[in-house]
Amino acid sequence: MAAPGKLSTCRLPPLPTIREIIKLFRLQATKQLSQNFLLDLRLTDKIVRKAGNLANAYVYEVGPGPGGITRSILNADVAELLVVEKDTRFIPGLQMLSEAAPGKLRIVHGDVLTFKVEKAFSESLKRPWEDDPPNVHIIGNLPFSVSTPLIIKWLENISCRDGPFVYGRTQMTLTFQKEVAERLTANTGSKQRSRLSVMAQYLCNVRHIFTIPGRAFVPKPEIFLHLNCLRPLSGAPVWGRDLVDPILQPSFAVLPFPWTEQELGYLRVSRQKGKC
Repeated sequence: MAAPGKLSTCRLPPLPTIREIIKLFRLQATKQLSQNFLLDLRLTDKIVRKAGNLANAYVYEVGPGPGGITRSILNADVAELLVVEKDTRFIPGLQMLSEAAPGKLRIVHGDVLTFKVEKAFSESLKRPWEDDPPNVHIIGNLPFSVSTPLIIKWLENISCRDGPFVYGRTQMTLTFQKEVAERLTANTGSKQRSRLSVMAQYLCNVRHIFTIPGRAFVPKPEIFLHLNCLRPLSGAPVWGRDLVDPILQPSFAVLPFPWTEQELGYLRVSRQKGKC
C-alpha cells in the first residue's frame, strides 16, 4: 500500500494530454459556468496527494471537466472513482479515461447540487461517526458558481449526518476561489470572518493547504485559488432537520445556518448540560 501523501505506482496507459483532449473534442471553458481547466498533471498530482492515501479508497469527484484531477485520482490506485459532470461536452473525454481504467471510473451526467451521493457507494463503507473517517473522499476543483452553495449544502449534510456524510466523517479536499477559502479559514476578529467561517469551523477542522496561482488555469482567472481540506469533527453536533428547534427551523429554509457565534456558544453550553 502506498505511503500516506504519495501516489501509488499504478499508472494509466499512455493517453492524449489534457490539452490534446481539449483540442480533440473542441472544448472551451464556459464563462457562465465559471469553468477553469487545470492542465498541469504535476499540480493535479499534488492536489490528490494532499487528500492522503487513496489506495483502495472510494472517491467522489465534483466537476471533473476535461479530467485532469480525474487522471491523478485514478493513478492513486483507488478502488472506485465516481465523477458527476453537468456539462455533456466533457463526457466523451471522461469515457476515454473510463476505457483506460476498466471498472475503476463511474461517470454520472448530473448536477452535484442535487445528486444523491448517499446512494452511490456500498453500505459496507459506513462507519460510526465517532470512529475514524470512512474510506470515502470528496475531491474537486469547484466551479466558482457552485462552490458556496455546495459547501453550505455539505455543512448542513454534516449536521444532519446525511448526503456524503451518511458514510461517516467523509473527508473533503477542494479548491475554492480566494475569497471563499479565506472565509472558511478566517479566525475570530478577522475581516473575512463570516457566518460561513463560524459554521465550517464549528463542524469541521478546516485547513488551507496551498495557494494555486491563476496562471495555472486555462483560461486564467483574475484571482488566485486555494486548496482547502475539511475534516468533519467527531464532536460535530447533530442538528437533524426534524430535531431543529421549531423557532429556528424556518430560518433553515430561508438561509442555512443563521446562527451567530454567541448563539452557537449557547447551543454548545446547552448541549453539554443536556438541554438540547
